[in-house]
Amino acid sequence: MSLEAKTHYNLKNTIASYLFILVPALIFSQQKSKEGRIISEYGKTYEVVNPDFKTNKQQNLKAVFDVGRTFKDSSKVNPLFNTAARYLNMHDAAGVPLKNLKVALVVHGSAANDLLNDSKYKIKYGIDNPNTPLLSALSEKGVQIILCGQTAAYRNITRQDALPQVQFALSAMTALVQLQNQDYRLINF
Repeated sequence: MSLEAKTHYNLKNTIASYLFILVPALIFSQQKSKEGRIISEYGKTYEVVNPDFKTNKQQNLKAVFDVGRTFKDSSKVNPLFNTAARYLNMHDAAGVPLKNLKVALVVHGSAANDLLNDSKYKIKYGIDNPNTPLLSALSEKGVQIILCGQTAAYRNITRQDALPQVQFALSAMTALVQLQNQDYRLINF
């Protein structure tokens, strides 16, 4: 792929990510977002009254989020992590029991730095890791946080450098395939 094609591809993905985050805010701009009960500080959602596509409250909703990038502002939470909190909160608000919600984050690429413990993050960015409270809250609710071992090796991230909730996998590809084999559904932005 040429440099021009890669740049176009990256720009297209960046725009798509921002649209995914901004469109719900624009659509529901008349409403105020609500804090959730599962992850109260993060993952605000909007009420959708009487949706046409009904949520099956008895079904197991198993999602694996493919998180392969971070965003420019290292002082803010990675919004892709926040999406996992939204997933839990909106389904809880819709009446899906927490026991029916299974979530995993598979992290690779530049997003790996968002899994650094506070001391390592501070060395790299000069501040504590803003993702730590969210990732701790997600982990406490059963969310698996899985780091690509290939990315970790490439970026020299050891288990001691990462947050304690982080599980190291052989690779993101391995974790994504295994989780999908366990009926997790891939969510990729």
